[in-house]
Amino acid sequence: MMHTRIFIFTILLLCSAAQHGRRETGRPKDVIEEIDDRLQQDTDTDPVAQKAEDMPTCLLCVCLSGSVYCEEVTPDMTKVPSLPKETAYLYARFNKIRKIGNRDFDDMATLRRIDLTGNLIAEIDDGAFSKLPNLEELTLEDNRLAKLPILPNKLMSFNANSNKLQTQGVKATAFKKLTSLAYLYLGNNKLTAVPQLPESLHVVHLHNNKISTITDETFCKGNASYYIRDNLAEVRLDGNPLQLSQHPNSFICLQSLPIGWYN
Repeated sequence: MMHTRIFIFTILLLCSAAQHGRRETGRPKDVIEEIDDRLQQDTDTDPVAQKAEDMPTCLLCVCLSGSVYCEEVTPDMTKVPSLPKETAYLYARFNKIRKIGNRDFDDMATLRRIDLTGNLIAEIDDGAFSKLPNLEELTLEDNRLAKLPILPNKLMSFNANSNKLQTQGVKATAFKKLTSLAYLYLGNNKLTAVPQLPESLHVVHLHNNKISTITDETFCKGNASYYIRDNLAEVRLDGNPLQLSQHPNSFICLQSLPIGWYN
């Protein structure tokens, strides 16, 4: 309050000076420019004006019938914004979000899609998505993740391309119980092994990792020659230190060989 009174008093003094200057020189321009400079300084140094999380979400973002679009927000968005209760689709791409906490999506059972592409996310609390029973699509592409949290059971599409995922940060059974998962994208990471894959998968991309070996049971069921994996239509393994010719039975249950360029 005291800061506000001083600022108003300063403006009144400057305005008075401007009027005096107009009578004497007819050029109050310098005084007006000084007022503009002071206003700009006050905006630049105001911590509230610089923090996106202190501003109403639907002022920073576009909120439209259950969808919230927060893309390339200015000032920088460094955390997940508070969402309207009816939000079903969140697009918070190309910001500077660094962490997803356990409470960031509290009471958001309506969420069906989250897209956080192109942020700086290096850490996600293990239960961050566990309270989202209707989440079907989760995109974390182009971030800095070395490990994955627990994923919701109804997930149909998961994209973590272009992160820093390592095998020790992805549990072998991380996807096995996701019986609705159809699209899995884990390309451009640092994985050395293929995690267990659910029968529901249609597409799995594992290109540009560090996978050097697979087994006859990675995609198929070993010696079970009768087993055909009908759902899995697209596998991508190019860009790994892997010689497909050394694993002739690893894809025998698939309708087609892995796509991509291989040595």
